Amino acid sequence: AVSSTSKRVKKESTTPMSKSTIKPKSGPSNSSSPAVKSTPNAKAPKKSPGGSGRKRTPKIEPGSLPPPKNWEDIWDLVYELRQDRSAPVDTDGGHALPQRDRGERVYRFQVLVALMLSSQTKDAVVGTTMRSLQEYGLDVETIHGTSAEDLNALINKVGFHNNKTKYLKQTCDILLAKYNGDIPPTAAEMMELPGVGPKMAYIVESIVYEKTTGIGVDTHMHRMFNVLKWVNSKTPEKTREQLEGWLPRDKWPTVNVLWVGIGQETQQQKEKIIKKAIASSRPADALGLIRRLGVDLVREGKRYGLEDEIQAALLGEKRGGVEQ
Repeated sequence: AVSSTSKRVKKESTTPMSKSTIKPKSGPSNSSSPAVKSTPNAKAPKKSPGGSGRKRTPKIEPGSLPPPKNWEDIWDLVYELRQDRSAPVDTDGGHALPQRDRGERVYRFQVLVALMLSSQTKDAVVGTTMRSLQEYGLDVETIHGTSAEDLNALINKVGFHNNKTKYLKQTCDILLAKYNGDIPPTAAEMMELPGVGPKMAYIVESIVYEKTTGIGVDTHMHRMFNVLKWVNSKTPEKTREQLEGWLPRDKWPTVNVLWVGIGQETQQQKEKIIKKAIASSRPADALGLIRRLGVDLVREGKRYGLEDEIQAALLGEKRGGVEQ
């Protein structure tokens, strides 16, 4: 067996410490040895003017991008399919839930609250929560006077309710101190409130002030507009910027509720959207569109006994040029 002493000696011998291996300290030297030249290929990394290595993408200005081919044809088809206004957003969206009979100031506050609750939460859950809050008393003064524990219990079915409780309490403080209990008059000022991002702010502004300075883009819209190749983006915020780059301004106020609704129907109400597509003025194009948006026509046709009707519609004459 190797003794512990011999092991230690062996280990020490692998890392010898001699004077020849010790580098002299930097500084002036009287030595006549030649100076060491730097390697020609070793270049110092370049710094960007802003101090960061990232390239800044120039902001896309509204109206600066060319529109996608056939976008109006697809838009008109979606508009037709959404005429019945029967998606969850139509009954439980931020425009549908607030109480107008309590006055305009309370109405505006309730629109803001509905949008703040909507993040990462289905509209049906937001609707149930909003109705509970309305029974309790949904105005700035009441929520300001409610303890965080009680408010959290009232909204505990929505996603991230702990954070939203904190944001609502902080927002009420700000509204009372800075806006006399009302909400800010612009989307830009709304974005300064805790937990309020561009999507919420633009939608609130459009609903309560009937002006639209930006488009509220949710995950449904982000997914669908990339599928349709209307944008090429990684985040909803980039989708918003690109969409604003070409979509005519007269479409901005309706784009959210129109497309959120079709997104909800293609994901949550497949039988209904298939039947609406078959009954539309352009059934083949409508079925082709909802298939692109994620509806498996073969599987859902079997599930709901609509195979023959789907097949007949798809074999019919295509009109309007919607890509299948």
